[in-house]
Formats: sequence, structure tokens, C-alpha cells
Amino acid sequence: MRNTLYYGDNLAILREHIDDASVDLIYLDPPFNSARSYNVLFKHESGDAAEAQLKAFDDTWHWGQEAEHTFHELVTQGSPPIANMIGAMRQFIGDNQMMAYLVMMAARLVELHRVLKPTGSLYLHCDPTASHYLKVILDTVFGVQNYRNEIIWKRTSAHANVSQKFGVVHDTIYFYSASNSYTWNQQHVSYDAEYVDTFFDQIDDNGRRYARRDLTASMQRASTGQIYEWKGITPPPSRCWAMTKERMDELDRAGRIHWPKKTGGMPRLKLYPEDLPGVPMQDIWSDIKTMHNLSSERLGYPTQKPVALLERIIAASSNPGDVVLDPFCGCGTTIAAAQKLGRHWIGIDITNLAIALQKYRLQDAYGLEAGKDYLVIGEPVDLASAAQLAQDSRHQFEWWALSLIRAQPINPGDSSGKKGKKGADRGIDGQIVFIDDSGGKPKRIIVQVKSGHVSASIVRDLRGVIEREGAAMGVLITLDPPSQPMKTEAAAAGYYTSPGWGRDYPRLQILTVEGLLAGVERLDRPPAAVTFKQAQKEKTEQDAQQPGFDFE
Repeated sequence: MRNTLYYGDNLAILREHIDDASVDLIYLDPPFNSARSYNVLFKHESGDAAEAQLKAFDDTWHWGQEAEHTFHELVTQGSPPIANMIGAMRQFIGDNQMMAYLVMMAARLVELHRVLKPTGSLYLHCDPTASHYLKVILDTVFGVQNYRNEIIWKRTSAHANVSQKFGVVHDTIYFYSASNSYTWNQQHVSYDAEYVDTFFDQIDDNGRRYARRDLTASMQRASTGQIYEWKGITPPPSRCWAMTKERMDELDRAGRIHWPKKTGGMPRLKLYPEDLPGVPMQDIWSDIKTMHNLSSERLGYPTQKPVALLERIIAASSNPGDVVLDPFCGCGTTIAAAQKLGRHWIGIDITNLAIALQKYRLQDAYGLEAGKDYLVIGEPVDLASAAQLAQDSRHQFEWWALSLIRAQPINPGDSSGKKGKKGADRGIDGQIVFIDDSGGKPKRIIVQVKSGHVSASIVRDLRGVIEREGAAMGVLITLDPPSQPMKTEAAAAGYYTSPGWGRDYPRLQILTVEGLLAGVERLDRPPAAVTFKQAQKEKTEQDAQQPGFDFE
């Protein structure tokens, strides 16, 4: 299969694009605004709606026509257990944001169960806000017999500003399988120092700790080559050697045999801590470093999870070549971990900002190019589809257009297209930050995106914004072709002279969506851009098999 990113509503994409029993592993971290108070979450929707939030996604759910339609679909077309479950929940919870969230999640979990192979597994990442309700839905959709674990992940360090309750430092990850025959690769963690000191109580000539293990086995396990005399020693009655004579000689030459000081004692195997896989992984995970502002892998996405968390899940419940699906893939941590571990992947997100971040991440970390190394479905591919996106959602169009030149949105609103207070962008939709002199002072290229009628006055206003903001350069991305007066106005802005690169760049540039898509237009700028934090270069399992790589 081709690795694929989908832009759009995951419910529609699952139904239209993902086949039955085609996915080996699903991880989902659905957005939900747990910071809002329970009083608001359970407030009846006849009250005033809360103010839209300025986030990279809309994580507030409302009971409205869409939720009502999905509820009706679940009750009338779902299996009796699902219909009864969701009906009872509505009677108990009422028509509010929480119920809207649960209805939307139930519909998606039904589809996710459909696309999962019988050997597949699902991990749902949530927090205490709605975890108890989600488990009821999961039990109904997957069957209580396929519940495997409630994993507690310590996601942050202790909070000092806790009053009148205990600090909340964990998330919950529910692990379900599609059947009793599911892929499972046992994961381990290293022994702690106390365990090593206690059980590896011998010290060799090099100062390494080791434990002594019996070199004999029950005669019931005896096979050809295990019954013999070795170095004048014969195992006790009913016992045999645990391995062949050749293997015993090999261990002895390697210094792996512990010889007792007393004559007549039985030799034993020297067992070092690294000889064992470690402690089998339990359901409380506190060993994965938390994400903080200085984390090397942080890309700035609000709900980004550590790569190590996803690597553990993918390693445990899939094998190389399997298909991993993330229907709320955000900045693409699941996708990046799947790529690193040699899995195929499918990512879905409803915002163009998220899709753009994933494309940057795949390029920076693995050198992958959209359209060549993987597919992107749902993004505009020509002028007509770009115009349609602009008509459907002006804000999504802005995010997408900014991604064509890798510009960062200045004021990302929610996925419904709201943009916060009127005029909050101050004539700036995005920016590119670059450094091109020895002083290291960041400089800005400010970007405007226009999907409607454009004129020379818009270019003139953008010149004013460049001056007001003290920006080095400015860019206008437009759906319509620029007029000659617009080009003249842009040329009048002059040039930015780069001290680092020793050349001039047009200070105000007009780029068309059509030209950018066709590859005949590009932003002419100093190349040292630092708009988004770049993902670190990564090695894949395939790389590890090549000379020069030391993969762990």
C-alpha cells in the first residue's frame, strides 16, 4: 500500500476510503477540551455557546444538527447493543457538549472497529474528563472480552499550584483488540538499580555484576547431546546439562562460567543484567520523558505526544510492514514513529495546518516528499479545488496557502473557520522567520493570503504593514492573477539586501496559487528560514541494516 495522509473529516474518510479489515493497529488521541469546567461541559445547549478558542483545532463539541443526525444514525442503523448504549447515555447525560463528543466518538469507533483486522488492536488516548464514558462505548463496540488494559501514562511532572484536590499528572490509554488472536510483542523496561544490586550479587574481575544460574535441567527436558560428563563433572541423578557440550566449552572459553571455590561444587552460568530482556512492561508508564518547552522533539503543536510513547505502542502491537492508522493525527507523531519502525501508515486530520506540519516533519526527519514518497488526498491539487476550499472555509484555505511557501500561521483559529476578534491579525496571516547575518537577529517575512478580489490598494496596504511591522519582506498569495497596477505597486517597494547572502530580493512579492501549484512560481528569499522548528533527522529500521548505522 501507499502511505497516505488524508485531509478531511475522519468519519467520512473512514467510510469512503478505508476498507474492511485492512488495518493492523489504530492509535487515536481525539481532541477534547478537558481544561473546561465540568459545569460547562454538562451545560444544556440551550444556553449561550462558549467563545471560540484560538487553537490549531476546534476541540469544543456542541449538541446541534450534526450531533442529532449522528445520534439518529447510531440508534436506527447501529447494532442493538450500540443503539441501546447510546440511547441510555443520552437519557443520563442530556443534550450538552459531553454528549455531543460521545456521540461523535461512538460513530468513529464503530468505523474504526470495522477497518481493524481480526489480529489488530486499538489504543485510545484520553484523560479523566470523559475516560469513563469512553470505556463504556469501547466495551460495547469491541466487546468486554477484548478489553486488554487501562494504561496510565504519567504525562507531566508534579504540579505545585494544586489546591483542594490532588494534582492531575496522568493520561489514560485504553487498549482493546479486535479478537483474542491479536498481534503482541512483549515490551520490557530495564531493571532498576535496587533490583540489580540485590539479585546480581556477584562481581567479576572487571567489576561487572552478575547472578549465578543453574546449568542443569530436568531429565524430562533431556535431548541428544545433553547427557555427558564435562570436565570430570556429572549432573546429579534425574538431571542433565541444560545445553550441549560444545556450547558449554564455548561459554567457558568466554569466561561465562562461575566456578565454585569448594571442590566438588557445580559450575554455574554467569548471567549479566544485559543478558535478560528486562522487566515485562506493566500498565503504569512513568519512564517516558514528558514533553516540555525545551524538548528537542517539540514542534509547537499543542497536543504533541512523545515519539517514545508511540514507538512503544507500535512495537508492542504491530510488526514491520503492518498498517498503522491515526484518525486524529495532529502533527504526525504516530506517522513519524510508524515510518521509523518500518510500518505502513495512514493519517487523517481535519485541518490543513496539521497536514502541513506532518509534511514538513516527514521531509525534515526522513527526506520524504509528498506525491513522490506518499500520497496526500483531500488537499487542493489545482485552481478549481483551491477555489472550492476557499469557498468552504476561508481559514482552512489560508492555512493551506501558507503551507505552499512553508509560512507559519500568525493567528490559527478553530477548524470551523472562525478567526477570533475582528482585525486581530493586523493585516498579517502568516510569517517566515529567517536569520542571515552574523548578529543572529531574527528577521521576518510577513504573508497575506487573499481568496477574493484583489487590487492595487491591497498591495499598497501590505507595503504599509511591512513598514509598520519593521519586516524585511512581504508576500501576497492570491487566488486571482495580479493586475499590472498590482505588479507595479509591488515593484515600487524596492528590494531587501541580504548581508548574509550578498544579493537583493524583491521586498514585496505576489505569488498566485496556480503558479505555486504548478511549480512555476516560488518565494525568492534568503534560504536560512526558521519558520517552524525542524524535526530531527531520524533513522528507520531499514537504515539500521545499512553500513554506518548503529541503530538501537
